Amino acid sequence: MAGPCPLVEDSCSRLPSQSNVYGLAALPGAGGLLAATLKGKVLHFRYQHLRHKLRPVARELQFTYIPVDAEIVSIGCFQKSAPKRGLVVGITFIKDSGDKPSPFLNIYCDYEPGCEFDLDSVAQSCLNLELRFTPLQLCHAEVHIGDRCDTVFLLSGTDPGIHLYRENEGLHQFEEQPLHELFPELQELPSSALWLDVCTVPSSRRRLTAVGCQSGYVRVAHVDQDTRAVLQSWSIQQDGPISTVLLFPLEEPDDDGDVAGGHRGADDVGPSAPGPEPTPHYSLLVASTIEMSVVYRDHHDAVLCAMLACTALDGGREVLLGTYGQELLCYAYRGRRCGFQLLWTRRFPGPVLALCGADLTGDGLREVAVGCLQGLHVLQHSLEPTAQRLKERLRREVARRAQQRGGEGTGTPSDGGGWGVGGGGTESGAGKRRNGPQKGKNGPQVGGERPQNGAKWAQERRNGLKKGKNDPKQRKMAPKFRR
Repeated sequence: MAGPCPLVEDSCSRLPSQSNVYGLAALPGAGGLLAATLKGKVLHFRYQHLRHKLRPVARELQFTYIPVDAEIVSIGCFQKSAPKRGLVVGITFIKDSGDKPSPFLNIYCDYEPGCEFDLDSVAQSCLNLELRFTPLQLCHAEVHIGDRCDTVFLLSGTDPGIHLYRENEGLHQFEEQPLHELFPELQELPSSALWLDVCTVPSSRRRLTAVGCQSGYVRVAHVDQDTRAVLQSWSIQQDGPISTVLLFPLEEPDDDGDVAGGHRGADDVGPSAPGPEPTPHYSLLVASTIEMSVVYRDHHDAVLCAMLACTALDGGREVLLGTYGQELLCYAYRGRRCGFQLLWTRRFPGPVLALCGADLTGDGLREVAVGCLQGLHVLQHSLEPTAQRLKERLRREVARRAQQRGGEGTGTPSDGGGWGVGGGGTESGAGKRRNGPQKGKNGPQVGGERPQNGAKWAQERRNGLKKGKNDPKQRKMAPKFRR
């Protein structure tokens, strides 16, 4: 049985006209959101400090070279990979030119020093590219070229195919480049790609690429980014068009409901235990407009969008599905035996077309932006459960650090730590040390009070004994250590 939604709606901004499944993009950092409408309008949504309060603000951005009668199809943005600086925005639209519609791709990027991240300046610096196909999804991906990284645009079309646009540093503009040189796994698709997801495997030079097509064809590829070799490839054929594919690491929950190891959720609160992260095992979510989704168990309308979010603040991530039936569904993985379970549902005034996660308020927690047919809704975590969760994490961290401090005095003969000289000495696996005079359990110690760090204290004692070997007086006073 699904429970209540733990997120509360903080704001709702009405759009001047309806949007679509490709009409929402998150700006880097706390820059806000870009929402595109079919009638050529682009809204910038963000939170601002007004009158000593944090308030949501939505304003229209005037992007150049977008005709009044144009219909925006998709929008995307990214921040250039280091050491390059700047914000890049891409907008695809179709201009009504009478008998034959004309599709275009506009790429906005300002190269003027000091204006690279100013949205108003970026909106005035446009590169207009005419397309020979009807555009669909516009996304970006990071690629490794030699010893440096670069970010490129990937645009799917009805030709069918996927087109790559990369910046030419010498000309200071973007241009289309051959796809097979950087993404050989995306060649020879049987139909138009409706959704594409590219995921870089952490701490490696490899990536995972998933693509879902209009004919129901799904492909996943494992690629070496240095050699561009396709290491593994899987494909499956479904009956209906694929609306969304999403790659994500799947973690096993522990007995307390938290994630045991693995990837730490983006919205997780509190400190994390030190140690290397293990290589995650990835899963693929496939949402179809006709068939049921992979984690889809109940009967609802077609799934139009999906994303990952940490709504429970337990270190894991849940799968959010937006449906045409005006509902947002949240599923969580409960282990191999139970699989995915429906946690909660929430209704909206229109079909859920797009989902996007971004830290809009700058508090470290990612809000969930829900793009509906004619409105943009922002969901936030409730204050009281979040504060309670943070207190629990801090309490665990204090207990963990106290336990570490309590165990610093123990050691083994091989590391020289924890060798007690008097009754204040510690015990190890070999038993209590019997060297040096004792007086009761808490008797006096030879050489003064022992500090908390047993290893440091033992090293100082050994250094003092070495110095006293050449001095007869110190040699007599120095106690002997037996192991």
